[in-house]
Amino acid sequence: MSFYKIIVVINLILVLISLGAGAVFLGKDGDNDTRVLTALTVRISLSISLLALLVGGYYFGLIAPNHF
Repeated sequence: MSFYKIIVVINLILVLISLGAGAVFLGKDGDNDTRVLTALTVRISLSISLLALLVGGYYFGLIAPNHF
């Protein structure tokens, strides 16, 4: 597995961790929603970077679709 694919998988795992953290903060915090907003901001930023990594990897030939 190449270094590029490891970076993509780590980014995906961080998105899922941020999703879980946001869910926990939503259940714990009643009136204080700043932690939920921060988790949402982090998740959106990580998702955009994941999309950019995937598009860039396809464009530069680092990843390729499966051909059957």
